[in-house]
Amino acid sequence: MKAAVYYGNRDVRLEERPSPSPAEGELLLRVEASGICGSDVMEWYRIRKAPLVLGHEVAGTVAQVGTAVRGYRPGERVVATHHVPCNTCRYCLTDRHSVCDTLRTSHFDPGGFAELIRLPALNVDRGTFKLPDHVSCEEGSFVEPLACVVRAQRMAGVSPGQSVAVLGSGISGILHIQLARAIGAGKIFATDLQEARLKMARKFGADLAISSADDVPAKIRSANEGRLAEQVLVCTAALPAIRQAFASVDRGGTILFFAPVAPGAKVEFPMHEMWNDAIRVVHSYAGPPADMLAALDLIASRRVDVASMVTHRLPLSRAQEGFNLVLQAADSLKVILDPRL
Repeated sequence: MKAAVYYGNRDVRLEERPSPSPAEGELLLRVEASGICGSDVMEWYRIRKAPLVLGHEVAGTVAQVGTAVRGYRPGERVVATHHVPCNTCRYCLTDRHSVCDTLRTSHFDPGGFAELIRLPALNVDRGTFKLPDHVSCEEGSFVEPLACVVRAQRMAGVSPGQSVAVLGSGISGILHIQLARAIGAGKIFATDLQEARLKMARKFGADLAISSADDVPAKIRSANEGRLAEQVLVCTAALPAIRQAFASVDRGGTILFFAPVAPGAKVEFPMHEMWNDAIRVVHSYAGPPADMLAALDLIASRRVDVASMVTHRLPLSRAQEGFNLVLQAADSLKVILDPRL
């Protein structure tokens, strides 16, 4: 089978790999849509594991069913997640699935940027979901990233009527904007340095899109009756945006750090102001099974429009072009690799 193999951000090669076979309890999935995630181009994280086949935002058709599998048959369309929790450890039982050892070590074979992937039994059991007939595989590939957003806003406590500022209007930022709107948030503000992304932020529900180079806190106050944002969702690893978050959050508000930063990155926290103004800081990573199901329901009900977020569809042979588009972060939003093309 063909697979796009990652050697580095500027070195993604189309290669032949052995086709995997499903063992007991496993599925073989024929990939029809695999999204390139921003985390796929985090070279500081990926390069130490290269060469490897990336791709974890995956949907496709069941090609083969292993023995003892119940509930799935060849030809059914499904979405699967690569990281699944054990659901039995202390972390899982206290709603801290993202730090479960099993979640951090589970994965596909080989990865979503391939024609076929083997879904291990654990992933089949608690990380695979059938797609409704009216949901395309492209839309299904958004279930995993949206699940991460669902969990993040749950951790942050985003609720109806709250003002929300989304710093960084890439793919995760746009999903955060849409989910906040679906939840019933009050005014939604979005920032980015790229005008094309600010335009997308407005298209997908931001009331005000602000250049990150402007005085963001002042513009939020001006449009929000003199108050800052009750929820500040940081969807970029840029250190200036992280610092900007502390200046943009209202008293009693919450800052959510969603985008990961490279090891060694340091930011000074205004500890006195955080204590005095009762600022809460939270992080979030991954999307456990319940959040995957919620994300699928949001997509199926059209409460979150993911179909309109796809800007590029490419075959595996053009995977390097897809990586370049994500790295440039200009006029692309979601880049999908489709091995059938």
